[in-house]
Amino acid sequence: MTRRGRTLPRSFSRRDSLDLAPQLLNKVLVRDEPGVGRVAARLVEVEAYRGSADPGSHAFRGETPRTTTMFGPPGHAYVYFTYGMHWCVNVVAAHAPGDASAVLLRAAEPLDGIEVMQERRPKASRVRDLCAGPARLCQAFGITGDDDGTDFTVGVLRIVDDGTPPPVEPFVSTRIGLAPGRGDDRPWRFCVPGDPHVSRAPRGTGGDGP
Repeated sequence: MTRRGRTLPRSFSRRDSLDLAPQLLNKVLVRDEPGVGRVAARLVEVEAYRGSADPGSHAFRGETPRTTTMFGPPGHAYVYFTYGMHWCVNVVAAHAPGDASAVLLRAAEPLDGIEVMQERRPKASRVRDLCAGPARLCQAFGITGDDDGTDFTVGVLRIVDDGTPPPVEPFVSTRIGLAPGRGDDRPWRFCVPGDPHVSRAPRGTGGDGP
């Protein structure tokens, strides 16, 4: 079924990343590509990053050529390359001038264009694995560095509200993959409770846990 809904306005992203992150849960990431069709997935796991206040953030030590988009207007895509092989995508949130704030899209439930996702991720044996992780999500959506700076409010890559509200009590845990002392102790990861499409299920609080 083709997923319909209202594209989120820029005002939606004009809030601190810690406020934006849980509100992004159950929103739908959509990509409409000429010649490819629609790919869509419901966001079920995100992480907040807070720039100069956050040693786990790429922006902790200030702006660099890599992080320029993160220091820009809210509602844009900050896409970065990691481990020499993977792309990851974030939603830029509100921040003070000269600072940066963003929300990493970690996992999603595939909805539309599943065949396209499977072609892009042939090693995924189950539908639930197609977008279960930030790199997997980008692979399934065909997101690369060319998408850095994309405006989520217009164009082929958008975030849509289809009427499904965020969970009242999201599952909360510490973020994944950060080195000790680099913000690994901050409970800034948010998930839809009980959802099987999350990337990993560490111990946390809130909801019933993923």
